[in-house]
Amino acid sequence: MPTVHVYMMSGRTQSQKETLIRRVTDAVMTSVDAPEENVRVIISEIPKGDYGIAGTTGEKLGR
Repeated sequence: MPTVHVYMMSGRTQSQKETLIRRVTDAVMTSVDAPEENVRVIISEIPKGDYGIAGTTGEKLGR
């Protein structure tokens, strides 16, 4: 059972997350010939103040 864990800064809409889940599922199905019902996608949203990019938080970078 393939499981993909996506870490990203918070702020995406529910619709964007659903699109991501669909497309990641499709990619896994194609890449490893896994049946759709076996693919799991987990999204973990990290607060922008807790996400570092090049030594600065995503919040300070305005992301």
